[in-house]
Amino acid sequence: MHAVIRTGGKQYRVKAGDELKIEKLEAEKGGEVVFDQVLAVGEGESLKIGTPLVGNASVKASVIANERGKKIIIFKKKRRKGYQVKRGHRQHYTRVRILEINA
Repeated sequence: MHAVIRTGGKQYRVKAGDELKIEKLEAEKGGEVVFDQVLAVGEGESLKIGTPLVGNASVKASVIANERGKKIIIFKKKRRKGYQVKRGHRQHYTRVRILEINA
């Protein structure tokens, strides 16, 4: 069974056992989180699509780790003006494993 969940402004298609890298959640490593914003759940002919959410549906996941992504470099320059700015950024994210889907 698949589900489409919404978290961190993005949508993810998940099934039990999947491992995801999502926007940072305030949860400890080893803890559990419940995603209650389920947009669609089911498979084949038993697919339920919400308007916008499916009622009484949830997805339970466990937190594997809170990590940071690869560093990206932001470099700005204006030619012939002597202006250069170099900055770096590392995005925080949470790695979760989907445990079960409740329809």
